[in-house]
Amino acid sequence: MNGPIIEIRNLHKAYGALEVLKGVDISAQQGHVISLIGSSGSGKSTLLRCANLLENSQLGDVIFCGEPVTWKGQGLGRHPGDHAQMIRIRTNLSMVFQQFNLWAHMTILQNVMEAPVTVLKRDRAEVAESARKYLDKVGIGDKCDAYPGMLSGGQQQRAAIARALCMEPKALLFDEPTSALDPELEQEVVKVIKNLASEGRTMLVVTHDMRMAREISNHVVFLHQGLIEEEGPPEELFVNPQSERLRGFLSATVPA
Repeated sequence: MNGPIIEIRNLHKAYGALEVLKGVDISAQQGHVISLIGSSGSGKSTLLRCANLLENSQLGDVIFCGEPVTWKGQGLGRHPGDHAQMIRIRTNLSMVFQQFNLWAHMTILQNVMEAPVTVLKRDRAEVAESARKYLDKVGIGDKCDAYPGMLSGGQQQRAAIARALCMEPKALLFDEPTSALDPELEQEVVKVIKNLASEGRTMLVVTHDMRMAREISNHVVFLHQGLIEEEGPPEELFVNPQSERLRGFLSATVPA
């Protein structure tokens, strides 16, 4: 397709009187990696959840592969108006969370297979083959029969990435995928994400890891208090930030 995979226009999101997103525009072309950076509370994770329709926005458009989300209601009562459309979009935007959210009573292989079998109704044998391939891809193919509690945090997050890939989505959404990990385990996951970026996968990545954002992104968006303060290619944004707020943020987060 020629247009963006994900397009967000003038998005507003509030929790009661608290306005978290105040009119945000983001577009992710096929094969592009968009990194969202900013301080805690700037709206990064909320934006990702609105894109995936896990949160209802109050104003603005969410467009997936050229198809606008259908809404019902207004303001705080606005919600997706077409349930089938919502499920279709959500299954094509696989999300990897900060916490791994693996089923403790299922093996790693079963965890990765669960959604394609139950949600997409795909053939179990075909899904098992695909799941093993993706577990190999993230470097834990030998952990198929292990349970989540037997794995390190880095291995569990890699299993969560394999689970997202097994849905064969059009785009991947990462919400602080490394922030719950020790530095050594973090690098295992960063390596996997870099490999996915190099394959030309469409990704929206919320991250505190400025080095990763700089290395994998086609475009970086700096959010501040619910608005885009500055955005651009990483080689420009990190080397020559224009806004005082971004300069302050980078000086506090990027090692000298």
